[in-house]
Amino acid sequence: MSAIKVVTAEAIITKYMDWVLSKAEKPKSVFAFCKDCKLNEVDFYAHFGSFETLEKKIWVAFFEHTFVVIQKNPDFEGYASKDKLLTFYYTFFEMLTANRSYVLFVLEDHQAGLKSLSQLSELRKKVVHFAEELILEDNSTKQNKLTQRSEKIFSEAAWLQTLFILRFWLKDGSPSFEKTDLVIEKSVRVVFDVFDSTPLDGLLDFGKFLWKEATV
Repeated sequence: MSAIKVVTAEAIITKYMDWVLSKAEKPKSVFAFCKDCKLNEVDFYAHFGSFETLEKKIWVAFFEHTFVVIQKNPDFEGYASKDKLLTFYYTFFEMLTANRSYVLFVLEDHQAGLKSLSQLSELRKKVVHFAEELILEDNSTKQNKLTQRSEKIFSEAAWLQTLFILRFWLKDGSPSFEKTDLVIEKSVRVVFDVFDSTPLDGLLDFGKFLWKEATV
C-alpha cells in the first residue's frame, strides 16, 4: 500500500506563483486552480482559507526565508541594531528580486496605495515585531530613559520605511538594483541618526515624511 503524499503549504505556494505567472492572471476559483494543478481542494483548504490568505502567506514566506538566510551567518546575533536592520533589508530585497516577476504582477495595480494593501498585512506584523525587538534590545543596555527609543514609533517608522524602499525597488531600473541598495543604506542611516539625536517631535515629523513618501 503506497504512502499518502502530504501536500505542503510551500508546494501550494509554489504552484500558485507559477500559475499566476504562466497565465498572467489570478485563478477564478479554488476548484479551477486545484483541478489545473492536480491538487485536491481538501489539501488546499488544509493550509489556506482563500487565495487572499495564500497571498498574505507568500509575503510571510519571503520574510521567513530571509531570516533562514540571515541566520546562516553566525555573526548576525552580535551585530548592532543598525547592522541587523541593514542585513534584513539587503537580504529581504534579494529575496524579492529572486521573485520579482511575481511581486511586480501582484503589486502592479497597487503601487499608489501599498500601505492599505491587505496582502501585506501579515508582513507588516512581522516587520513591526522585528523592529520592536531591535529597539527593546538597544533600550535594555541604556540606563538613562531619556536616551531610550520608543519601540512603537520606531517599529511603525520601520514599516513605513519598508514600504518606501519597496516602492522604490518596484520602479528601480538600475543594474542589479544598485540604486535600491543605496536607498537602503541611506535610509537606515537616517533612521538611526534621527532616533539617536532628535527629540520626539522630530521623530514624529520623520514618521510623517516616511508615510508621505510611502504613499506618493
